[in-house]
Amino acid sequence: MSLPLKNYLCIVVALLLATDQTLFAEESYRGHGLAMHGDLKYQPDFAHFDYVNPNAPKGGETVRAAIGGYDTFNPFVIKGRAAAGSGSIYDTLMESSADEPFSQYGLIAESVETPPNRSWVAFTLRKEARWHDGQPITVDDVIWTFNTLTEKGRPFYRFYYGSVSKVERIGERTVKFSFKAGENRELPLILGQLTVLPKHYWKGRDFEATTLKPPIGSGPYRIASFEPNRNVVLERVEGYWARNLGVKKGKDNYDRIRFEYYRDTTVALEAFKAGEIDMRSENSAKNWATGYDTPAVRNGLIVKQEFAHNRTAGMQGFVFNLRKPIFQDRRVRQAVAYGLDFEWSNKALFHGMYKRTRSFFDNSELSARGLPEGEEKEILERLSDKLPPEVLTKAYEPPKTNGNGKLRYNLRAAAKLLKEAGWAIDPETRKLVDGKTGAPFAFEVLLLSPLFERIVLPFKKNLARLGINVSVRTVDTAQYRERLTRFDYDMVVGSWGQSLSPGNEQRDYWTTEAASRPRSRNLSGLANSAVDKLVELLIAAPTRKSLVARTRALDRALQWSHIVVPHWHISYDRIARWDKFGIPKAIPIRGVVTEAWWIDATKEADLVRKKSAN
Repeated sequence: MSLPLKNYLCIVVALLLATDQTLFAEESYRGHGLAMHGDLKYQPDFAHFDYVNPNAPKGGETVRAAIGGYDTFNPFVIKGRAAAGSGSIYDTLMESSADEPFSQYGLIAESVETPPNRSWVAFTLRKEARWHDGQPITVDDVIWTFNTLTEKGRPFYRFYYGSVSKVERIGERTVKFSFKAGENRELPLILGQLTVLPKHYWKGRDFEATTLKPPIGSGPYRIASFEPNRNVVLERVEGYWARNLGVKKGKDNYDRIRFEYYRDTTVALEAFKAGEIDMRSENSAKNWATGYDTPAVRNGLIVKQEFAHNRTAGMQGFVFNLRKPIFQDRRVRQAVAYGLDFEWSNKALFHGMYKRTRSFFDNSELSARGLPEGEEKEILERLSDKLPPEVLTKAYEPPKTNGNGKLRYNLRAAAKLLKEAGWAIDPETRKLVDGKTGAPFAFEVLLLSPLFERIVLPFKKNLARLGINVSVRTVDTAQYRERLTRFDYDMVVGSWGQSLSPGNEQRDYWTTEAASRPRSRNLSGLANSAVDKLVELLIAAPTRKSLVARTRALDRALQWSHIVVPHWHISYDRIARWDKFGIPKAIPIRGVVTEAWWIDATKEADLVRKKSAN
């Protein structure tokens, strides 16, 4: 039987629409989590992460140290100094796992959807997600948060989310972020990290102002009490809406987290030894070796433990400000690097604890070593006209010494480079001067912590043998931050933490655009179109193998640009604690997760008894 033409066309259109919807559903990925590359480790409805104790008891208080002071509970804007823990009262759309390179699982979002080219991402929110006042977390909250952070938040947000072209509601509980043209496979995961803020709370309030009124959050803790510049106390939220989700099970076990403020880290260490603080991450090798000589350590009341990890060490070093004319010649920067005697410093100052950092992605497969091969080599060859020639011909290694404090060979190499760059020794003053203008070679090292003075002074002494005049200035936190904002320094101690899956943050570290943007992390002022291209290639890497190759290419370009005098690193975390904590057995690749620790009631009672007996 034949159908009327009108009915026939309707059926054809319906079939076509159904086919389109089926193809769309098949082509788009939709799931409980999202991996940057490859498959997720944890399946839907997983009970808990492998590195937590799902049966960890809840209760007790932990006390941590904070340095300086605070005047606001809003850490999302430039104005003010945010209180410790003020950002942790909120949940994010998704939660990262610590035992995968870069994978996220739904927290506020119950599912995530994205097409193969990752040109957009959509999050469907959980019905049960709640603010601390009981109101539901909505799509409007997500959209308002995104727009507010990019319009009124720290400049970082405008840069970090700059590739988002549109955010919209596409369902009662679903929000969609569409992206600008260009490949950016990490962006769906970056949006998954979005801290969601309560639109209804901020209505009628000035988001850009400082505030000491505790805001409403959604996370496992809320601000319970505080004394400005003295302390902040977080309390665990009874009935926290996400407490039984796999991403939260076994974490957030303390009833209270107290942050006590101290003038500096030296005072904080003494407070820890006196029992006022119960846990401390130690960044100083000298302190770790000699600063804990106390009966509490010898009697086992304080435990010093080194937790091995497999995360990327990143880079710390003396950072040259290439915006200053004195450091614009790469040979000059290379010459100055010869003045740091790491081997002597490691022996004399660091008790032999450190390894010399040679890569911006050290302690990982992302580090460039040997000569480039495969995709890495092909990329560098295409950009070779704008990169240092060594990227294709030599493996970078920082200068070395035998550790006896004598730098004759290194200083000869440095003097040769300085001569090639047009610097000469003035025969009358014996100082290094510009061969054309006669201006002396002098610069200032700006420091925040006095702990670094003992490291800088030998460096200064070595450079003085080359005729270079180095001054060292230690300033307070406010002045230091202001000078960094304005790039008002010659050299600073800078660091760039790196993940096992680097991506969009690299734009903030190395690109030409970031070099002139206040508060960017491009401390060196590096502005090289080839490096800009390497960053974009890294962000667009389609596979893990390609990401490794492209990261190594960027690493090699940075190594040979000599934008830092590399420092040192260790492949473990140093944590001292009063012996009252329970700790999960498994340590993930990113290192120890203290959020999964708990107060062991038996240990705590024993600790109290032993303290009373001593």
